[in-house]
This record gives sequence, structure tokens and C-alpha cells, in this order.
Amino acid sequence: MASGWAREGAVQDQIDASVNDAVQYARSNLASGSSAELCEECDAAIPQARRLALPGVRYCVACQQAIEGKSATVGAFNRRGSKDSQLR
Repeated sequence: MASGWAREGAVQDQIDASVNDAVQYARSNLASGSSAELCEECDAAIPQARRLALPGVRYCVACQQAIEGKSATVGAFNRRGSKDSQLR
């Protein structure tokens, strides 16, 4: 694919870098260790099934959803910088 001054395969390298960054971000947010019995945010009891399914869990489902909703607004930028994305 012709891409101007970029070397062959540069677009795929950018896509791979974006995917690797997302994987690293997800891995860094994985909990580990022993699970809490009470939510650190609202002090509600965390169900046994949740504690067994997710080692290192610290929040109840409602608080976890609220936390993930806040962090979803912090997004990555478009590395490709395609013309289509710039027109939106």
C-alpha cells in the first residue's frame, strides 16, 4: 500500500503499537492478591462468588461500574491520524 514518505509496513506497526498499548493498560489494571470482603468505596459486602471469580477484587459491582465509567472517558488518541478520522 502506498503511504507517501512512510516506510512499508508503517501503518501495521502503528496498529500493532495501539493494540499492545491497550493490552498493557488492561494488564496493569488487573487486580491480584486476596479479595476484600467489603467494598472499599461503599462498605457493602462483596459476594463470595465475585471474590472467587476475581482474585484481588476491591469493589462491589455497582462501584466497579462507576469507576470503569469514569476511566472510559480517558481514551487513547488515533495513532493513524487517518483523513477520515480528522473530518469527524
